[in-house]
Amino acid sequence: MANVPVDQPARDTHFLRRSFDVARRAAAHGNHPFGAVLVDRDGNLLLEAENGYMPSHDGTAHAERLLATQACTALDPSTLRSATLYSSAEPCAMCAGAIYWAGIGRLVYGLSEHRLRDLTGNHPENLTLNLPCRDVFASGQRATEVVGPLLEDEAAAVHAGVWNK
Repeated sequence: MANVPVDQPARDTHFLRRSFDVARRAAAHGNHPFGAVLVDRDGNLLLEAENGYMPSHDGTAHAERLLATQACTALDPSTLRSATLYSSAEPCAMCAGAIYWAGIGRLVYGLSEHRLRDLTGNHPENLTLNLPCRDVFASGQRATEVVGPLLEDEAAAVHAGVWNK
């Protein structure tokens, strides 16, 4: 756990900023600027995923969904229950469902879906759903802890100039 803060709020900030870095990397690779990272209870980085929209224009290749698929096929359920997924933006309904079904116990996100919608408008590649992830998780049979929005201005900055092209 080199250079990873021990207290939870500092750890959340540290790894959320890492998800922003992954989102910037996704944009540099020609994708939408979204990123997600998965961390175990001890602060060890387990997985990272960029948005994968390009090159096939896969509207389901959101970073969180891709990460959830990797996680539930590579990690055991007890690790997932105690893990935290850090997402650069609030997971959409599809991604929240994937997080739930993967069994990931905690989510921390940066940019709210509401603020993302303000940034993207009606961009055809990101028609947001007005369905907060908390509502998706609340409809399930097990608890998923949610923290966010957090560092929302930093998260929004990752999208500067992207959606008006």
